[in-house]
Amino acid sequence: MPPPFWRGSKADSPMAAATSVVRSPTATISGKVTFSDKKPAQFVRIPGFPIEGRRFTALFASLQDNDDNNNGSNKITSAVGLEKLFDDSPYDVVSKDSPFHPRPLSSTQFSNSVSNGSRLRVAYQGVRGAYSEAAAEKAYPNCEAVPCDQFDAAFQAVEKWLVDRAVLPIENSLGGSIHRNYDLLLRHSLHIVGEVKLAVRHCLLANHGVKIEDLKRVLSHPQALAQCENTLTKIGLSRESVDDTALAAKYVAFQKLKDTGAVASSSAAKIYGLNILAEDIQDDCDNVTRFLMLAREPIIPGIEKPFKTSIVFSLEEGPGVLFKALAVFALRQINLTKIESRPLRNQPLRASDDSNNSSKYFDYLFYVDFEASMAEERAQNALRHLKEFATFLRVLGSYPVDTTMI
Repeated sequence: MPPPFWRGSKADSPMAAATSVVRSPTATISGKVTFSDKKPAQFVRIPGFPIEGRRFTALFASLQDNDDNNNGSNKITSAVGLEKLFDDSPYDVVSKDSPFHPRPLSSTQFSNSVSNGSRLRVAYQGVRGAYSEAAAEKAYPNCEAVPCDQFDAAFQAVEKWLVDRAVLPIENSLGGSIHRNYDLLLRHSLHIVGEVKLAVRHCLLANHGVKIEDLKRVLSHPQALAQCENTLTKIGLSRESVDDTALAAKYVAFQKLKDTGAVASSSAAKIYGLNILAEDIQDDCDNVTRFLMLAREPIIPGIEKPFKTSIVFSLEEGPGVLFKALAVFALRQINLTKIESRPLRNQPLRASDDSNNSSKYFDYLFYVDFEASMAEERAQNALRHLKEFATFLRVLGSYPVDTTMI
């Protein structure tokens, strides 16, 4: 017999429908950023960056659209079959009749070109030679990869129309989740339009003429250093952290250091003229990083290929509430591939409702990936069901699964 919270759900009613919140592009920002046909050597920096903290509910504010070529975009949105999912939601400040809906991309359109036939500009965090640059070029072949100094700047570059897409890491098979990017997904209004997985193969780099026994220390990103812990310990090197692996290689090369090496990619060695002292020094050969492909507009989910959907939600405190939330997927045979919890920053602590109990609880957001397309009725019903007891719910994207390895 189905549990009570299932029997009371209206989610699978044939009259139920769903919608997604979509946002329009922002106006052009002040300040000067130029792009050339060559690979850019400078970081993209956003005028007025960083952003001050915003109220949680303000995340759903619409953005002004100055493009008049959006006729018919409501029809495209309704074709997804998502028209009522967030109806009556207090976070839903963009109505389904808004003239400011952006035109969604098709699942084949988003990959490699823009409407005018020019090369896509794709933001990544780091400098040339970073693993993120390789991921951007794998996700969008022949793109113009644009380095950004911080993850936040990459999000801002897309929102301000300085670039077309961003490719940013979200999790690593050894190091786990990139928590900063989970938080930024919620702070910004971008949509996940794809994923790409990249095998990470670390190399020990040094200037020409330097031998392993000459090294006293090594520079790299903290996760790269952790992933090579055993090898670096055997060599007896002290570790120093920098913002990314390629930046470490660049620093060693430009400073012409003789006692310092870098853990970075083989492409970084070629770019900065370093010698590879050792290859594949990671402790585990199955070292894979998953990157998200981000855009201003969502794509139209389909069913012609495997799709994944990413959502974020919050719940009231109480026994079995998280079980109920996850059961909406199990009851419809939807497989979860990822669940991540992050503190709700604007209200991290909540007092107990019990007058006899003065304890406080941590408030959390739950990020979930599941294997289903939002074009499927079971996925729409699952989210409609979840919305019945979730205090907050947002679809981050429904996108094709990266089935390439690697």
